[in-house]
Amino acid sequence: MAAPKHKHISMCLCVMLNLFITTTKAKPTYTTTHCTNTTTYAPNTTFHTNLNILFYYFSNNISQSNGYFLTITGFSTPDAVGGLYLCRGDVTAAVCDQCLTAAVKEVRIRCPNQTEALIWYDECFLRFTNKYFAVNKIVPRVNLDDGNIDSSVDLERFNRSLHGLLNDSVMEASGSLQSKKFSTGKTAVTESMKLYGLVQCTNDLTNSQCERCLRNAIGTLPNGKQGARALLPSCNVRYQLYPFFNLPQSSGDRKFGPGTIAVVVVVPVVFLTILFLGCYYFKRVSKKKKRLMFSSMENFGDEIRSLESLRFNFATLEEATNRFSMENKIGCGGFGQVFKGVLKDGRQVAVKKLSKNSGQGTIEFRNEIVLIAKLQHRNLVTLYGFCSEEQEKMLVYEYVPNKSLDYFLFDPNKERVLSWHERYKIIGGIARGIHYLHDQSRLKVIHRDLKPSNILLDEMMNPKISDFGMAKMIDIDQHQGNTKRIAGTYGYMSSEYAMHGHYSEKSDVFSFGVIIIEIISAKRNAPSFDSPDFADLLNYAWKNWMDEKVVEVLDFDIENSFSYSEVVKCIQIGLLCVQQNLDDRPTMERVVSYLSSVPSELPLPQEPAGFTRNNNNTTAGSSINDMTMSRFSPR
Repeated sequence: MAAPKHKHISMCLCVMLNLFITTTKAKPTYTTTHCTNTTTYAPNTTFHTNLNILFYYFSNNISQSNGYFLTITGFSTPDAVGGLYLCRGDVTAAVCDQCLTAAVKEVRIRCPNQTEALIWYDECFLRFTNKYFAVNKIVPRVNLDDGNIDSSVDLERFNRSLHGLLNDSVMEASGSLQSKKFSTGKTAVTESMKLYGLVQCTNDLTNSQCERCLRNAIGTLPNGKQGARALLPSCNVRYQLYPFFNLPQSSGDRKFGPGTIAVVVVVPVVFLTILFLGCYYFKRVSKKKKRLMFSSMENFGDEIRSLESLRFNFATLEEATNRFSMENKIGCGGFGQVFKGVLKDGRQVAVKKLSKNSGQGTIEFRNEIVLIAKLQHRNLVTLYGFCSEEQEKMLVYEYVPNKSLDYFLFDPNKERVLSWHERYKIIGGIARGIHYLHDQSRLKVIHRDLKPSNILLDEMMNPKISDFGMAKMIDIDQHQGNTKRIAGTYGYMSSEYAMHGHYSEKSDVFSFGVIIIEIISAKRNAPSFDSPDFADLLNYAWKNWMDEKVVEVLDFDIENSFSYSEVVKCIQIGLLCVQQNLDDRPTMERVVSYLSSVPSELPLPQEPAGFTRNNNNTTAGSSINDMTMSRFSPR
């Protein structure tokens, strides 16, 4: 058993010597900065405070971030600040730390009072912004080059070699299963001329988004240059005629120069003793950390590295919720229980503690974290983090005090009735949230389970879409997907999805249309299985629309206080969204436009979609796949 022990000691010695040698290297190499010159912030404002918090988060997550960290501070525009840093994929943690420290200091000097800035070093990149960058755009960006290539070089041969090198690198980086989307390579143009290339994407991009970003960046590179680089907010590309990154070495061609030998020779005995003690301590700490992270790795695999900054330990959440006491319990359902908590930094949180019998298993749990961690919008609930420890799975959200929308619409014991002004604001907020998911975020996300119980209301009654466990992410240029596993709630699903598993933006549009009618009427669109002749809420709304009696659909509790034109417009939009033919349904971009337009600009709806129901084979309270079927009827 002695050999493994010596092996551990040798590895520790090499690692520590490496770190010692690294600290003697030069400072990180500054490349360039991009600052906006259109919007600024004043000192001591909320934005300034959020920016300081962002930099604090950066500095305290370097050691655990694996060279990449993305977060957002603040909860509403224009004061929220999103930011990330990315270290070059081949640099050590010590170099990453050094580079990030320099970047935070330098960006404050070079971009004072800017609400958006990007700074690049050879070894790392940092950005912060009060808006979002689309990965299919090539601005903002910076292009740099080293001047024209020598006229004696065969330019066609040079370009052919360069194209092959960059193409291979793009395919390797965008096809990576690891958390780092990074690749380097070299190729020979002639016997005396070699090309070296590097490509890298930020870890939050999907593989297809990474490839798209890199190819866009390559398209901006100038022709006939000795070396060039394209620096975009989500990826970068560089090539040179010399090695500018750490070349991988095999044991057969590893060489030690005089400087390395000198450093090894002069290392004092005291330093070696400290190394051995440090290795022993490191080994013990690593064993403990592995035990704590085992269940997390089981759930997330390699993605846990990029999500590490979001991980809470069980003890922290137990303390925040007073050991998950009943006094702190604020909700429950088939997924488990929800507890209110207060973290040490004062943030109020809602801890969703999934039960072992929950329908939301490991796949949905992982899906919700990976998706919502990348999405930030005022009408989406904010995910603070997760816990996967002690056989527990928990999600930690911002605390939203006013429960969910279904409580205000359908609960007979509700404390108050929503005014028409509040309902109209909620409709608009939900529309903007879905529009962001479909068209404005880096990802195209199909929620697949939109319903009032998944719409939370904050202290100002602003809606926040939640529960992304069943959501699907598709490519930006993709229009629909297929699944054999139907997930969602009966009464809110379009027929093409419920019966054939075809989901798209238009299936979410259908769900939104149902929600509009429910908000207006305070009635559920849930069919009764007692009578095959029962007319559901959509048919009820359609009948009154055709009879020009739209007020009949309105909740009688607010019949004396509402805007007639707004009610008509919302019912019309709702009916347009639930058309049988999905091509006849508007996009959410158009819905948002409709809500700000006059009624005469809207097209006329056709008869709404219906479901083929077989009452002999269906019972109330049953489920098909992950499709929830509840027994309710309009009141």
